[in-house]
Amino acid sequence: MVDAAFLALSVITIGSAIAALELRSMIYGSMALMGTLGGIAGFFLLLDSPFIAMFQIAVYVGSIAVLILFTVMLVKRELIFKKIEDPRRKFAGIGLMLILMMGLGSIIIDSGLRTIQTNEPAVDFRDIGEDFLTYYWPALILMALILAGAVTGALVLARREDVEDEQRAN
Repeated sequence: MVDAAFLALSVITIGSAIAALELRSMIYGSMALMGTLGGIAGFFLLLDSPFIAMFQIAVYVGSIAVLILFTVMLVKRELIFKKIEDPRRKFAGIGLMLILMMGLGSIIIDSGLRTIQTNEPAVDFRDIGEDFLTYYWPALILMALILAGAVTGALVLARREDVEDEQRAN
C-alpha cells in the first residue's frame, strides 16, 4: 500500500512541478506549485512525520504559495511574466539536470550511508512546538512581517498601475 501511495505522490509531485515550470499562465503555475508543495507534505506523511507535514502545508502551501498566488493576481502586468522560449535553453536545462542527478546519486551511493539503530527515544512534536514558541518566536514574527510587507508591496504596485491607467485614459 505504501508503494502505491509513494508512486501516486511521486507522479502528482513531479507532474505539478513540471506544470509549474511550463504553464504560461502565472496563476495556473502558482497553483501547480501549491500541488508540488502539497505532494512533498504527503512524502513527509509517508515518512511518519505528521508534524513536519502539517508544518509544510501550513507554511509553504498555506502561506507562501498563497502569497505568490495573490501577488500574481494583484500585479496585473502580464508582460513582466512573459516567457522567452529558446529550445537550446530547455535542452541545456534538461542536460544539466541529468548531470546533477547522476552526480548526486553517485555521491549518495558511494557515501556508505546506512540506517543507524539507536536506543534514544524519538523527538516529541510537543517539544518542537514548545521550541517554536519559546526560542524561535522572533524568527516567526519576522517571517510574518516579511510576508505582510510583500503583500503590501503588491498592493502598492497594483494601485500604482491603476492610477497610471486612469491618467492615460484622461
